[in-house]
Amino acid sequence: MPHYEDYINWRRTFHQYPELSDAEYETTKRLRRILESYNITILDLPLETGLVAEIGQGEHFVAVRTDIDALPIKEQVVHEFTSTNEGMMHACGHDIHMASILAVATKLKEIESQLAGRVRIIFQPAEELGYGAYHITDTGAIEGAKAVLGYHNYPTLDIDEFAVKSGVITSSVDRFEFKIKGVGAHAAKPEQGNDPVIVLGQLINSVQSIVSRNLSAFDNGVVTIGEVSSGNTWNVIADEAYVQGTVRSFDEEKRNYIEKRLRAIGSGLAEAFGVEIETLYHRLPGAVVNDEKLTEDAIEVAKSVGYNVSIMDQPLTIGEDFSGFSNKYPSVFVFIGSNSEYDLHHPKYDPDERILEKVPDYFVSFVQKLLNEQSK
Repeated sequence: MPHYEDYINWRRTFHQYPELSDAEYETTKRLRRILESYNITILDLPLETGLVAEIGQGEHFVAVRTDIDALPIKEQVVHEFTSTNEGMMHACGHDIHMASILAVATKLKEIESQLAGRVRIIFQPAEELGYGAYHITDTGAIEGAKAVLGYHNYPTLDIDEFAVKSGVITSSVDRFEFKIKGVGAHAAKPEQGNDPVIVLGQLINSVQSIVSRNLSAFDNGVVTIGEVSSGNTWNVIADEAYVQGTVRSFDEEKRNYIEKRLRAIGSGLAEAFGVEIETLYHRLPGAVVNDEKLTEDAIEVAKSVGYNVSIMDQPLTIGEDFSGFSNKYPSVFVFIGSNSEYDLHHPKYDPDERILEKVPDYFVSFVQKLLNEQSK
């Protein structure tokens, strides 16, 4: 059976050959080869990328999930295993995740006859696009799962640190766009046009007032404009302007309200200034919500394998499409320290590979605990 050195080698190979969301073809082939080399069953599912493996026997089953996609980032870390795919990098640690969950699969295979049920190991594509979880759930492969378990490495936590909370643990992530269509003109003759930049200024101020003036001080929400553009030279009034940004929130009521306000701002400014404004709102991952009992179990198991456990005071405003599982099945998602000087999605992100020492033990112990409880 594989050992820690094998986990390191798996991680480094995945890191060296990253692939972007929905294009993880070679990654999927590599995962399949490793799993099949240990005689682990892979379900026959209509997936172009990603896969689901199964270990054990019996009626009840739990699922363990990892993500497999990389980011369109040019790596700035020099290793023997630095990315060889130009402009692509495992800057979120999905290579770490894959290696650790492969280790879980092989460890569970070794004790398969002792398992009091089945485990389905999910290697999920397209997490970075926010909808990869639905590629899996749409196949029906985890219909009836008693629990879905997941984790993310976290650079600001030290190795051996483990963080979790019951209830909402990450925010929903949405994207909004405003496409403003005015009338262009010579910059010296503004009366002949309808300047979209004037509307742009009003729109920015209005959008930034949603949280400060429409939500209670006791509510949590983030509305951030990330891109603004209009025109391409100094002496011409452009005919179009564009704005896009993100919304982070922790419950559906506030999420719906912020979308409603954004749409109202777009339609109101269009009427006030006599321009056309197309408002687009894209719902990406919802909030990840941890089951209370499974959270208690996670804390107990984490302590038993040697983690220093901390209970988070507040959810994080990052997005995670594990919500595609947690909004359908009892689930728990945790953060485990990877001790990188640079954070997730940074070109110099460089996690400590010692994270691979305990993660497999955590999941194997957790799976055994849950299956034993289900069999009683």
